Amino acid sequence: MRIIASFIFVLLVATVVFAQQQPTRADLEKRRQGILASIRETEEQLEATKKDKSATMGQLRALQNKLSERQKLIGNINTEIGQINDNIKNSSSQVTNLKQNLEQLKAGYAQSVRYAYKTRSSYDMLAFLFSSNDFNEALRRIKYLKKYREHRKDQANQIRVTQGEIVKQIGVLNTAKSQKDVLLTAEMQQRSELLKESDETNKVVKDLKGKEQQLLGNIEKDKKAAKQLDRAVAEIIRREIEIARKKAEEEERRRVEEERKKAAAAAAAANVPPSSGSKIAVTTNNGGKPIPSGTPTPAGTNRPATTATTSAPVASVTPKPRPAPVNLSLTPEAAALSNSLETSRGRLPWPVEKGFISENFGRHPHPIAEKVMVENNGIDITTGVGAGVRTIFDGTVSKVFSIDGSSWNVIINHGRYFTVYSGLASVSVKKDQQVKTKQSIGTVGANDEGTAVLNFQIWRDGNKMDPAGWIAR
Repeated sequence: MRIIASFIFVLLVATVVFAQQQPTRADLEKRRQGILASIRETEEQLEATKKDKSATMGQLRALQNKLSERQKLIGNINTEIGQINDNIKNSSSQVTNLKQNLEQLKAGYAQSVRYAYKTRSSYDMLAFLFSSNDFNEALRRIKYLKKYREHRKDQANQIRVTQGEIVKQIGVLNTAKSQKDVLLTAEMQQRSELLKESDETNKVVKDLKGKEQQLLGNIEKDKKAAKQLDRAVAEIIRREIEIARKKAEEEERRRVEEERKKAAAAAAAANVPPSSGSKIAVTTNNGGKPIPSGTPTPAGTNRPATTATTSAPVASVTPKPRPAPVNLSLTPEAAALSNSLETSRGRLPWPVEKGFISENFGRHPHPIAEKVMVENNGIDITTGVGAGVRTIFDGTVSKVFSIDGSSWNVIINHGRYFTVYSGLASVSVKKDQQVKTKQSIGTVGANDEGTAVLNFQIWRDGNKMDPAGWIAR
């Protein structure tokens, strides 16, 4: 029995946890609206890239993102339909149970009415009362008749309530069926759009494959620029870490020095010297007689260690325990800033207000030249030309620099974290400037294809991290 009870308990807990993890209908509706908004933004970027008649990588990435979002939308709609099917099933079951309950109530009420009809005459009522053996039994029979009348009223009320609940559940059922029809229509429309976009993507891929040699040249050019940027960023961050380490060491040295001075002052205050007019008795080998202070010692007299008697006790000074070692690479302020940034992981704002991730972090094959591996130290975010770039968290500008002379890069220090914003057409901050979350630092420029792409990176202690896991999605 204990094993069975334990199994049932675990099953119930698992069911509750699974139910809590399931998204609600409102969550799915909100997610669907968010995906639709993302698709509209991608379409805007796609229209901007179509101004160039020839196919470009910007068009391909926009189409691929659009396809991905469209597939997410269809999946979300299917999940909504699945939940509605469950609701329809539950509502149908409730209507069936309510109808069965209603039939039972009607049968019981009909039986009560038939009995009341048979005993409707006042003579039968009086005969029922006067056939009692005593007065107390007559009172009990009167109470019984009263409760019987109340029972019939309750039966009639339950029938009315059940009928109302059936009507309500049928309304819920019809609403769910209508919602399902709307979603099914939307799913068909989205699948039709998906087929069109797939054909358009395939056409762009075909056009780009005809320019493979040109693409390979562009890839090599991009790789060279990326390596230059990587070396520059790594060196800047290395210097910043070294400066932060020296600053932290200097603060630690000052703290230790201040503690040493405080300990020395406390020791000096505890050992108070005697006053100038007092006399100290000193025992010598001169017959054991004390020699007053200030009396010269005869030559050749071996003077043993003196025993001083004063009114003030000698206090032993115990140095304060040294605090736990600190991270010498960060000052307390920088450590607090880093911790605050870490707690905001997954909820940080995007570095641009609108856009989509057109290339992910890490090493992956090129979408056209599939045998060629490309590596991204961050993520590429496609947005509109001239779109504002903003910092994702409070920090200090470490460096504003340009490598090729045509675009700008900004590095912002957040303690042990650094964020890098590359591909800016203009900047509005300078080195050592304090910046706040969502503060504008410049605008996005266009690349060689005319597409506005911001390369966004996050570094931690000199190591690259995937920014997609840090910004809100």
